[in-house]
Amino acid sequence: MLYPLKFTPILKQTIWGGEKLAYKSQNKNVQSSPIGESWEISGVQENQSVVSEGPLAGNNLEELIEVYMGDLVGDRVYEKFGIEFPLLIKYIDACDDLSIQVHPDDAIARERHNAYGKTEMWYVVDATPEARLLLGFNKNTDKTEYLDKLQHHTLPELLNVEKVKKGDCFFIPAGTVHAIGKGCLIAEIQQTSDITYRIYDYDRRDKNGQARELHTELATDVICFKQQTEHSIHYHSHENHTEELVSCNYFTTNYLKFDREIEKDYFEIDSFVIYMCLEGEFSIVYNIDQSIKMKKGETVLIPASLQNIFLLPERESEILEIYIG
Repeated sequence: MLYPLKFTPILKQTIWGGEKLAYKSQNKNVQSSPIGESWEISGVQENQSVVSEGPLAGNNLEELIEVYMGDLVGDRVYEKFGIEFPLLIKYIDACDDLSIQVHPDDAIARERHNAYGKTEMWYVVDATPEARLLLGFNKNTDKTEYLDKLQHHTLPELLNVEKVKKGDCFFIPAGTVHAIGKGCLIAEIQQTSDITYRIYDYDRRDKNGQARELHTELATDVICFKQQTEHSIHYHSHENHTEELVSCNYFTTNYLKFDREIEKDYFEIDSFVIYMCLEGEFSIVYNIDQSIKMKKGETVLIPASLQNIFLLPERESEILEIYIG
């Protein structure tokens, strides 16, 4: 029988990473290196998440979908995506500024890479006082002006700056120029895609002294050059009430802060559900006498066949609830 599934995080060492995700690794060599990303649940080829606990431990996500199909991901989801898991769930720790980049949409990604595009959202788990994001252009521009700024290393002058704090939320459609700034710890929900066009990297060098590859020509063809100053998601946090953050063609993400028992009925959605625990500790009761514990920083996948569950907090807890709407 299926049960709520936890996976071994896939940790990515980067030149801009920090130390906040090191606790997720049992490898001391990895812990001592800057970790930029923790891929919590991934169906990306060569980066398949592997179950860490219970009878299905050791199986990867693709193997599970092959066996359990709609019982795991939902009949509608399985019919559309087959054995490819449609979302990539991450934590990102930016100890330095990330490169300025853009992602293609489905049509261009399919044509160029035989892959899905990348629309994503960010939830700010924590942020330093000076933390910021770059999101879209601060005025209407065009290809000529953009390339001129790029050539003269002044591209940031064209970009919209968002100062951020814990709890802020942003939606980033494919085609939006963006960058995560130093001091941000972010939960990222995105389409299953690892296609990134790097536009500008502040003239940094990698550990071997080489400039990182840029994708100027590929990126220019996918960029939306219109003014984009409203990416922030405005929501109200009402205790013990689920609040919708983002609902798009690719995913729905909700926020829930709770300090009492919460019943969840997923009968109507026909999809897997993912919880990212942002704060606190709680139990997921999925059968009369079966439960699994969650704590801050953990992520779990609820199979589509588990349609009625209860969340029992040991103390006030906060989660992101994610599914295919």
